[in-house]
Parts: sequence; structure tokens; C-alpha cells
Amino acid sequence: MQRESKALLKAVRAFWGRWREEPLEETPGIGLALGGGFSRGIAHIGVLRVLERERIPVRYVAGVSAGAIVAAGFAAGADSHALERVARSMRFKDVARFSLSKLGLVGSDRMEGFLRRAFRVHRFEDMSVPLAIVATDLRSGEPVIFHTEGEIFPAVRASCSYPGLFQPVRHKGRVLVDGAISMEIPAQALRDLGVRRVVSVALPPPAVSQEPGSMFAVVNRSFQIMQQRTEAAWRRHSDVVITPLVNSVAWDDFTQVERLIEAGAQAAEESLPKIREWMDSKIHRPAYRGTPRPPVFSVSAPTPLP
Repeated sequence: MQRESKALLKAVRAFWGRWREEPLEETPGIGLALGGGFSRGIAHIGVLRVLERERIPVRYVAGVSAGAIVAAGFAAGADSHALERVARSMRFKDVARFSLSKLGLVGSDRMEGFLRRAFRVHRFEDMSVPLAIVATDLRSGEPVIFHTEGEIFPAVRASCSYPGLFQPVRHKGRVLVDGAISMEIPAQALRDLGVRRVVSVALPPPAVSQEPGSMFAVVNRSFQIMQQRTEAAWRRHSDVVITPLVNSVAWDDFTQVERLIEAGAQAAEESLPKIREWMDSKIHRPAYRGTPRPPVFSVSAPTPLP
């Protein structure tokens, strides 16, 4: 009996050694990282439409700010046409309510009602595609990744809380704001969760042609400068970057749906050769090197700050 046990143990060790040394085939697919941009986030729908047409499987999706809304809808099972209908019906007043506070001009409580009506699936654990949404801890400056369980609405609200405009949200002692502050494009969030192929969608801001004429314009331009200086960080975690030409559309213009979707589709078309190359080749799991670095998870519902 002892001899048989040793033989079995030896066989298991041999199998484990081969698993570490010889990569195993995996089903081809991509992780999609969607950046923010207010109304310009509608361009993400055009990117998804091209991926649908080409039957390119999205195995994981992550989003920040406006990208969090599109990512949540896609993960909930909405295709690009359903997302377009949501975009056409959406106005700023549907997701924001003017409520003067020393912490922001508008509250995001209306966003939950709008998204609850728009999407069929409301919980992370029920998503048809694994979903990650990134917010920023205002105290520590670290990204907070919502991923495992619970309703998606608090996570989306937190990720969309653009400082100075939207009031932050509170969660277990954290004060949460826009995810794009700590992770402009959530490519690293996908890497940390073990995603092998990452396609990032970045929405460029409008070109600067004059001095800012309002407090909001000053804040917005400051963020643009900050993000330009941190761009190399998220690009390092991206295999392909899709950049729709949407910088001529105002941040709050929800009337340019067709134009934005077309811009997203055109940009995605340019990236198809590289993505098709992945689909046509066998994708392998690399030799085991330990588990990915775990992100900071945050799953329960935050409540608005007073």
C-alpha cells in the first residue's frame, strides 16, 4: 500500500511539473478596458458592435466613469443595439440631480433608477461576462475595484463621481470618486485579475483652443493635464489601444449618438488585424508563476455623502 501511494504521489508531481512547464491551450478571447469621457462614452458602443460582427469573444470587461456604464450594460447581456437604445434615451438629467453641497454640485442618485430600468441584470455575480468597475479612494488615492458580488449601481455611481461636479459616495469609511483619477483606463485592473489579452478604449478630450471660462473648465483641464502625464502607465498594460476620434463632441452632448458610435466602430476596424491574429492563433496559458496580484475589492453599497 505504501509503495502504491508513493507511485501515485510521483505521478501527481510529474503531472504538476508538466503543467508548470508546458502551457495549456485556452479559449481565445480578450479583456476590454473602457475609459471615461461623459457623453463621449457612447463611442464604446461602436467598438462593441464591431467585435460582435467579427464574433470576437469578450471574456472580461472593465470600466471607469462613462466606460463603467457601458461595461455594466454589456456584462448584463445587452448587445450594442440595446446599448444604443439606452444611449438615445439618456440625458444628463437622467443620471444627475442638482443638489448643492460643499462636496459637489449634483447628486447621482437618479443614475441608479435609470440603470435599473435599462439593464436586466443588476448584480456582479449574475453577469453573463465577468465585470470590474473602478472607483478611487479619495483619501488614499488608490483604486477600488468592484468585482465579486452585490449590486452594480453603487459601483457605477462611485466610478462616475467626477470631482467638483458629482458629489462623492461613502463606503466603509472610504470616500469614493471617479475611477479615472487613479486608473484612467482600467487595463491594469484586468491584468491584476489574470486577463491575458487586453484591448483598451481611450476617448480623447476636446482640443484646448482658449482659456477656461468656468470653474468646471479649470478642473476639467487640470485632469486632462494630469492624465496626459500618466498615460504611459495604462498603455503599458494594454496590448491594443483603440482611440475613437470623438474630441470634437462636448462632454455633455448626448445628441450625437450616431456620430459617436460610428467613430468607435471606425477606430475598432483599424485594430481588427491584430485582434484577428489572436483569434486565429492558439492562445496558451503561461507557465505557472504564482497568482496575479489581487486588487482592492469593494462590494457593498455606498451611500451618498450629505
